[in-house]
Amino acid sequence: MSAQTVSRNAVPTSPIPIDEIDLKRHPKGVMRWVVLVVLGILGLIIVAPILLLVMDAFKSNADYSANGPLSWPEGFSLEGFKAYMEVVNYPRALLNSIVISALVAAFGVVLSLMSAYAIGIGRIKGGTAMLTILLLATMVPQEALIYPLFYGAQATHTINTVWSVIIVFTILQAAYGTYLLSSVMSTLPMSLLEAAALDGAGRWRTLWSVIFPLVRGTMSVLMVFFFIWTWNEFYIPLVLLSGQDSQTVPIAIATLQGQNAVNVTAMNAGSLLSLLPTLVFFLIFQRTLTKGVTLGAVK
Repeated sequence: MSAQTVSRNAVPTSPIPIDEIDLKRHPKGVMRWVVLVVLGILGLIIVAPILLLVMDAFKSNADYSANGPLSWPEGFSLEGFKAYMEVVNYPRALLNSIVISALVAAFGVVLSLMSAYAIGIGRIKGGTAMLTILLLATMVPQEALIYPLFYGAQATHTINTVWSVIIVFTILQAAYGTYLLSSVMSTLPMSLLEAAALDGAGRWRTLWSVIFPLVRGTMSVLMVFFFIWTWNEFYIPLVLLSGQDSQTVPIAIATLQGQNAVNVTAMNAGSLLSLLPTLVFFLIFQRTLTKGVTLGAVK
């Protein structure tokens, strides 16, 4: 082969101009910065109300009246917290909220597992219709349910007790949990159930030895959501829990609002105190929540 042929077919080794490389990378770099700026703005929009809440909670009434809600506090004041504690029995309300939310989360997840096992694994006749009814039940406004719930609590003598709210929200949360878990269970291969049956496992053992490990991640996510959703509930507890000893944290905050005046700093302080337990709960179970979402996506 001649030297001319080799030189004609050889790949050019000259470097690509830097300007050409920048032109190729420039659009992608611009889009990356645009995405970062948009995400930063959205993050500020989400965090701004919490920052304002913290700022106003540590203001004095005079500071708030003179400078408004958007100014930086002139000093570190606990006046709002003291006023809140004088009006509200916060330790009792906090205990009620923790007990109600924790029991609803635990009972709701267990009830969801049992119901979903019958519908998703048992594949009972009319299972799709049941799931549709459960899904529609979660969409019914609480205002439409409050009268039968109130008279039912009166008839069972659970009115003004935490058990009235625990029973109601366990059923409401379990309706959504049953829909979600049954959808997950219906995708599991029947070969797992057949293998468990060949090994002599009954329905109860199949549930806890085969099904439960597969849906444990989804159940952990549901438990976290059930706790937070129940903690933030206001309307039904307001009607069913009228006594001060049975009030939850959101209801206790509402008692600060008078007919003609509102202690804004005390309300901000109470709102901050009500927000802290849910943040602590979320931080504690953040790894469990992330792991549960990841496992559910993989399965």
